[in-house]
Amino acid sequence: MRHSELLILNFTEIRRRSIKLWKGLPESHYHWKPDEKAMSAMEMIRHVLEADYGWNIIINRGSMANYQSPWENQPMKILTEELEFAEPHRQAFLESVGKFSDKELDETEIIHPGNGEKKILGKYLLRIGYHESVHAGQFQCYLRAMNIKRPDIWD
Repeated sequence: MRHSELLILNFTEIRRRSIKLWKGLPESHYHWKPDEKAMSAMEMIRHVLEADYGWNIIINRGSMANYQSPWENQPMKILTEELEFAEPHRQAFLESVGKFSDKELDETEIIHPGNGEKKILGKYLLRIGYHESVHAGQFQCYLRAMNIKRPDIWD
């Protein structure tokens, strides 16, 4: 199995578990947040979904100088509609990952626009998976604080 296939498998499994968590959130709690400076539950979901669009630009070495999110000026929707809107961007991201050779994953340097740090593409992609996983942990804490039963993500 190529490295890109393993990465896609990992991204797919992380997203499957995220969606399972997100489906545990009642609509009545979409705008809940632990404090005024935090993202709401739905803002966190959108943040994770929206990131795929930006990641795809970065890993393809596109410019983020004039970045404009497809979500800009989009009102928050229900989860199923958010997932539907995000799906083409998710597929584009996964297709990009699938095109990289093992050599490219091991040797291509990516510069993260947020901090200017150089990372090897394969390691950068693993960090992308970690980003979503961290938010999954935060989301579990949100559900706990809201006293909502947390879905079992371990099956």
